[in-house]
Amino acid sequence: MPAEKTAKVEWKGVDRSFHATLGSGYEFSMNGPATPEGGSPVEFLIAGAIGCSAMDVIHILQRRRLNVTGLSVEVKAVQAEEAPNVFTDATFIYTVSGEDIPPADVERAIDLSLTKYCSASIMLKRAGMNVATEYHIVETAPA
Repeated sequence: MPAEKTAKVEWKGVDRSFHATLGSGYEFSMNGPATPEGGSPVEFLIAGAIGCSAMDVIHILQRRRLNVTGLSVEVKAVQAEEAPNVFTDATFIYTVSGEDIPPADVERAIDLSLTKYCSASIMLKRAGMNVATEYHIVETAPA
């Protein structure tokens, strides 16, 4: 049986400000619209998708014993103009830093993440969001 995930949100009593607690115990604030005190639910949703993919990509590259010293993923996502304002398109931009990182390995890691392993991005894709990818490799000097 698949593991059950849990979360709880409680209204803070002001505007559309909520306190969220995840099953892991992690806590954070959510606001609508987003503020410096808390992101919006859709910001957390899209950040979850790139975070999930980033974890897959770094794991795959490390298993290939590549000398990766850094990884960041940025997303540029577009929402529909009319309610329910679902995400329609997103570009995931990966920046991999390291020494002698083969582009083919980065491409393969991204592909595996987005087609096989990353449940968050795969759910969004199945819901109709188009995902494009870019990647950049930053060569770092030997340590």
